Amino acid sequence: MYGDSATIRKILMELGDTWAVVGLSNNTNRAAYGVAGVLQRFGKRIVPVHPKAETVHGEQGYPSLEAIPFPVDVVDVFVNSALAGPVADQAVAIGAKGVWFQLGVLDEEAYDRTRAAGLEMVMDRCPAIEIPRLV
Repeated sequence: MYGDSATIRKILMELGDTWAVVGLSNNTNRAAYGVAGVLQRFGKRIVPVHPKAETVHGEQGYPSLEAIPFPVDVVDVFVNSALAGPVADQAVAIGAKGVWFQLGVLDEEAYDRTRAAGLEMVMDRCPAIEIPRLV
């Protein structure tokens, strides 16, 4: 399993409250939109990361992780598994403390690289399911 309960708790409760949500847009039919809303309700600052750089849930969007002009604590990844590894590598490069691959987003090599770089990581889980269990 790629994210035991201790790691999930640490990412959600201890690493910080600024979450970059990669793949977040104003498409209300996408899971990222709903999950970002849940994160906000539980006190997280969400930062939309999408090529369109849209403002979502009242938060300014950015076209990439590198374009965010302030520190990010956790990178929440809502992209196809084939694209997730490079996003995890970018999370390491910007100094994030944790990476969260959403349900269905799987890349074991990226998981290993990210953990080896010292970041906490969860894969194939959803914070909107996990956070209510902890609060």
